[in-house]
Amino acid sequence: MIKRLNSFAKRRMRNRTALRARSGGRARLSVHRSGRHIYAQVIDDAAGRTVASASTLAGYEGSGANVAAAEDVGRRVAEAAKAAGITQVVFDRGGFLYHGRVKALADAARAAGLEF
Repeated sequence: MIKRLNSFAKRRMRNRTALRARSGGRARLSVHRSGRHIYAQVIDDAAGRTVASASTLAGYEGSGANVAAAEDVGRRVAEAAKAAGITQVVFDRGGFLYHGRVKALADAARAAGLEF
């Protein structure tokens, strides 16, 4: 049986393959975006555990589906990662385009001190 992948799944696979090649043992900042919320987590793949996370579900007042919310999540996940002792990560956007909320989250995380 041949399984066809949609363009989101193709982008996700292409992105993950590139990340594995250039990660160099660094933690991964993974982003997921839905219609209502945005989620980010710093994952240590060597240990197989989540080091830090933030989302619009907890700790954010207002709509989670806008750029301001994504900037807040980026700032909070960067602060949590720095508190856990992680300053360098690779950015895993999944299959999402680097645009809008995903870009705003990345820029806010960089401004808060994460290097990627």
